[in-house]
Amino acid sequence: MAEEEMVVTPWKVSGKVDYEKLIKKFGTQPLTKEILDKVKKYAGELHFLLRRNFFFCHRDFDWILNFYESGGRFILYTGRGPSGPVHIGHILPWIFTKYLQDAFNVKLYFQMTDDEKFLIHHNFTIETSMSYM
Repeated sequence: MAEEEMVVTPWKVSGKVDYEKLIKKFGTQPLTKEILDKVKKYAGELHFLLRRNFFFCHRDFDWILNFYESGGRFILYTGRGPSGPVHIGHILPWIFTKYLQDAFNVKLYFQMTDDEKFLIHHNFTIETSMSYM
């Protein structure tokens, strides 16, 4: 029996997930012990999502940590493009972002991009998008 091809999209995950392939495909880097040690050094403790290996890769997290180590400051930016009700998939990254904000004492900008979903999803009205905010 042939193994099901790996599919990973924002809407579907199927087949055996090959994390190395995902890292290569998306141009990210593995989340190493060295990076986790550096986070712990500056944050005081590792967030439970880091301790439990919830994340497997990153993009430029090492660069930000090195910049911070040399005295640089940074900000955090995240948000939500409301296309449906909030669910646990939204909450976990927000909890982690709040940890980073507190641990590194940085500003956090959170944008509700209702216009983005309205413009992309032609079956959405602006009122539909706004109802999820």
